[in-house]
Amino acid sequence: MSARANWNYPTTVRFGAGRIAELAEVCATHGIRRPLLVTDAGLASAPITQDALERLRAGGLQAALFADLKPNPVAANLDAGLRAYREGGHDGVVAFGGGSGLDTGKLIAFMSGQTRPVWDFEDIGDWWTRADADGIAPIIAVPTTAGTGSEVGRAGVLTDEITHTKKIIFHPKMMPRVVICDPALTVGMPAKITVGTGMDALSHCLEAYCAPGFHPMADGIAVEGMRLVARALPRVCAHPDDLDARGEMMAAAAMGATAFQKGLGGMHALSHPVGALFDTHHGMTNAVFMPYVLAFNRSEIAQRIARLSAYIGLQRADFAGFLDWILELRATLGVPHTLPELGVDPSRAAEIAPMAAADPSAGGNPLPFDARAAAQVFEAACEGRL
Repeated sequence: MSARANWNYPTTVRFGAGRIAELAEVCATHGIRRPLLVTDAGLASAPITQDALERLRAGGLQAALFADLKPNPVAANLDAGLRAYREGGHDGVVAFGGGSGLDTGKLIAFMSGQTRPVWDFEDIGDWWTRADADGIAPIIAVPTTAGTGSEVGRAGVLTDEITHTKKIIFHPKMMPRVVICDPALTVGMPAKITVGTGMDALSHCLEAYCAPGFHPMADGIAVEGMRLVARALPRVCAHPDDLDARGEMMAAAAMGATAFQKGLGGMHALSHPVGALFDTHHGMTNAVFMPYVLAFNRSEIAQRIARLSAYIGLQRADFAGFLDWILELRATLGVPHTLPELGVDPSRAAEIAPMAAADPSAGGNPLPFDARAAAQVFEAACEGRL
């Protein structure tokens, strides 16, 4: 895993420790001379961010930084980024960081040449065709976490503060031109972020694998992604400087986002409104919901989970063994067992349930996930009842 590799799936990926050194060359190759590096406020002054900026400038590029982002980005953050992009005369974006930096960077590049409001491009039907494809600036993505997989995705998530809902903005050309996956950039992540993002990668693979429909390519990617998480995430948490394990987690994150083109499910359908209302970490919220959604879907997924359990090497290759492994993994990594431990108010079930049922992810759940089902799972996750 410490070896370097170049992949062309689902876009061009330069993978390996130290590949950040190629950032300026990658930008120049794709006609970017004045890149706007977009990241979140927490990373703005971090050594890895400042190093990336210095590398861009040393390569003769006129780079600037934009980092006015909330952990769950809102439309005002996008608007501020667009002002910075246009006023700086930029011609491309380096989307840098975790999900917030990657998603917002992609959205800034997408919206830089559009005249309609961002909400007109929500991932509904063929709304993406409303966009001027020629107005989408080139994107280079550099993940610094191993979870969201947004670096290989064609969409960005943005919170509508008026409705308190997370919305997915989609366009095929939002896919970054090149991704630099450098596991060394993730070494300095706080332990809690390592856990939250790692569990996000697991949730992407798991929900994609369980989603109904015939998509064996996505299923194959998902199960191998989960095998990597199963062996690498505990190692990364115990030994944060293990670059091989960091690399496996970074690969698993990209695999999860590639696989979930098949679909997601109840974990994401619930975590989206919970994150929008309570500003919780997305991956950690998925991790809390994970066993409760699995238990809800048991009748539909038991055989699939048994095959998965055997593949990833669990001693008990059945649903109960897999659920026990999830619970043990969460306990080992310090994931809260219930929603109130994340600061979520149990009394909001009646508000959150219909929001979850309306979330696009709900359609990929193995069993129908209406408001009643969402309320049932939400209440179980509040009470710790499996």
